[in-house]
Amino acid sequence: MFNYIKGRWMAFKDIFKDDNNINEKNVIGFMSFAVMTLFAFVDLSTGYFGKDLVINEFIYNSFVIITLGCFGIAGLEKFAKK
Repeated sequence: MFNYIKGRWMAFKDIFKDDNNINEKNVIGFMSFAVMTLFAFVDLSTGYFGKDLVINEFIYNSFVIITLGCFGIAGLEKFAKK
């Protein structure tokens, strides 16, 4: 069991190496998009029950900028090779 946990931790550490095959910008962009989607579903569900979900506009806009920035940079890297 300890070896399994140690192996999984090593796999997590491998994400931060320079020579991996995972695009970190896509991972962060997807997580930001997931948070935005979660906000939308919670806002719709609380609106259905008659309550307003108060989210500061700058927090939501920050997630929008992060999502667009991550996916935009990753897209440019894909099409504009060095």
